Amino acid sequence: MRRVVVVGASAAGLAAAETLRRGGFDGTLTLVGDEPRAPYDRPPLSKQLLAAEWESDRLTLRDPADLAALGLEQRLGVAAAGLRLADKVVELADGAELPYDGLIVATGVRARRLPGEGAHVLRTLDDALALRERLVPGVRLVIVGAGFLGAEAAAVAWRLGARVTLLEPAPVPLAHAVGTEVGAVLTRAHLDRGVDLRCGVSVTEVTEDGVRLADGEVIDADEVLVAVGSVPNTEWLEGSGLTLGDGVVCDEYCGAAEDVYAAGDVARWYNPLFRTSMRIEHRTNAAEQGMAAARNLLDPQARKPFAPVPYFWSDQYDMKVQAYGYLRGHDEVAVVEGDLSERRFVAAYRTGDRMTGALAVGMPPKAIRTWRQAIATGTSWTEALGTEPAPTGS
Repeated sequence: MRRVVVVGASAAGLAAAETLRRGGFDGTLTLVGDEPRAPYDRPPLSKQLLAAEWESDRLTLRDPADLAALGLEQRLGVAAAGLRLADKVVELADGAELPYDGLIVATGVRARRLPGEGAHVLRTLDDALALRERLVPGVRLVIVGAGFLGAEAAAVAWRLGARVTLLEPAPVPLAHAVGTEVGAVLTRAHLDRGVDLRCGVSVTEVTEDGVRLADGEVIDADEVLVAVGSVPNTEWLEGSGLTLGDGVVCDEYCGAAEDVYAAGDVARWYNPLFRTSMRIEHRTNAAEQGMAAARNLLDPQARKPFAPVPYFWSDQYDMKVQAYGYLRGHDEVAVVEGDLSERRFVAAYRTGDRMTGALAVGMPPKAIRTWRQAIATGTSWTEALGTEPAPTGS
């Protein structure tokens, strides 16, 4: 193997490139990115950068000297346009072709949009800077989507003096991910600060004056932020022969085809620890999966399944939210420490007969790390909590 192409100048792509070099790969290593910037960190976009606490240069993942030391052939500011799997060639939007012996796909996701023009999204550095410029005291900001991204942006905008309206189609924000009770606790943080949170409403389009709801009502706004999820960047792979389905479909080794691996937000892989296929949009997973994909590409005879305990965090107002595991599709939630009403607690999540997740709000990191081990070892619910699972349907 003399030529490796990494498509995606992302946290996952950078981690893959560094792992290849540390693992002894001394051939041609090409990093392709559609943004004209070196890899940067995305979680601060909706937090420190949006709040103007940090400037852009602080988000860069590696300084120029460290990046140069990797000996990369960087193709930044040009997107991948196609993949000829049989020929082992990546086609770029500028007409260039990159032959490879090994390929790592780390093209991430893009923000999902709504019909209409003029709304902000929050995925890239340019997105965050454009929104930050508009967040002046008194500005009327409508945020569509009260998931973690929308909630973080609402907290920052409120702190900057914006008049925030937060629109969510579900009866309780984040209930599908963290459960109704925990979702309600996170929701109260917005209500306590005077954010106009409206649940059970559906937005059909962005208008010149704001947004239009399904019932025809128009909610006026000076600025609109759409935070309704993301779309994996896989269009360039259509017709390539790779299996696509809400991401690049991979096996437990992050392999998508012979000598082709995927990592980060774009990868949907089988996680043997949870016995399910998952696609994780969290910063920690991106780096870990980039490293795992690179190691498996570099030494196919010693491949290891990628079976992490996913981790994510969120900062909202004065709340620090941390979670381990795979919370979606859970069957039961139990508070194992603290009190929901005080927004200081640890909640455990059960799927089937196993403990599969833990989430903490307002607690020190060590409070939740204890539960991570139970998740990592596949501990039964009864053994982890000392109680029997709740009856089905409760």
